[in-house]
Amino acid sequence: MPRIAICAPARPITQQDAAAVSALAADIPGLALSFHPQCFLEAGHFAGTDVQRLEALLECANDPSFDAVWFARGGYGSNRIAAAAVAGLGEAARSKTYLGYSDTGYLLAALYRAGVGQAVHAPMPGDIRREGGHEAVRRTLHWLAGDRSGVERAQDGRPRAAFNLTTLAMLCGTPLLPDLSGHVVMVEEVSEHLYAVDRLFFHVTAQLQGIAGLRLGRVGDVPENDVPFGADEEAIARDWCARSGIPYLGRADIGHDVDNKIVAFGLEGTPANH
Repeated sequence: MPRIAICAPARPITQQDAAAVSALAADIPGLALSFHPQCFLEAGHFAGTDVQRLEALLECANDPSFDAVWFARGGYGSNRIAAAAVAGLGEAARSKTYLGYSDTGYLLAALYRAGVGQAVHAPMPGDIRREGGHEAVRRTLHWLAGDRSGVERAQDGRPRAAFNLTTLAMLCGTPLLPDLSGHVVMVEEVSEHLYAVDRLFFHVTAQLQGIAGLRLGRVGDVPENDVPFGADEEAIARDWCARSGIPYLGRADIGHDVDNKIVAFGLEGTPANH
């Protein structure tokens, strides 16, 4: 029976969130969830202090009785502990699957760079709060149980990686960014003006030379600016890819929403090697 540890490297969830996710998991034979108590701590914005969040992550990752570590929620904070987390991982951590998206992309990137386990972009327990979020959470639960029907389908035999666009932009130029040469990189964004999306693509495309191509996920909840930007998100992505010589490969079925699909970094089912 796969045993899944859940910790919160960024923001907290509630006991009610955990109960709702556990109820969904109870309907899927062969899964056992274990919520670390740190998931419910609060220290200002964060799910506990940096030290508490780091200790919880290391406890989950280094415990040989768990098969996977599922990040509870995004928000902000994973970058603050990512380097120390990778430095503190032991042998038991190397065979695990690590799942999350949004802010926890900092950890997925660092793990992938270090060649630790399998990094997976996937819905998190905190998505239970969204309208229709039960389906997003079920998608990850079923994936953990071996059902691959929830994966993003645009596969072409090349290694893949998926990130929130802002997270990827912040990763560029840091020791956490893996070598994405030859990868199809998928990006999504939420709650950013289109001029900010354009600015993010300006930076990201300059840093991703050598990738196999870029796919654009959904850009949701775009605030209305006082002056229309004059181009939508796909036109922005196409423009910066053309300027940078990066192949634009079309849309990807990922986003900050309940339809967010699952993307295993690298080749599906292959442990990280970067």
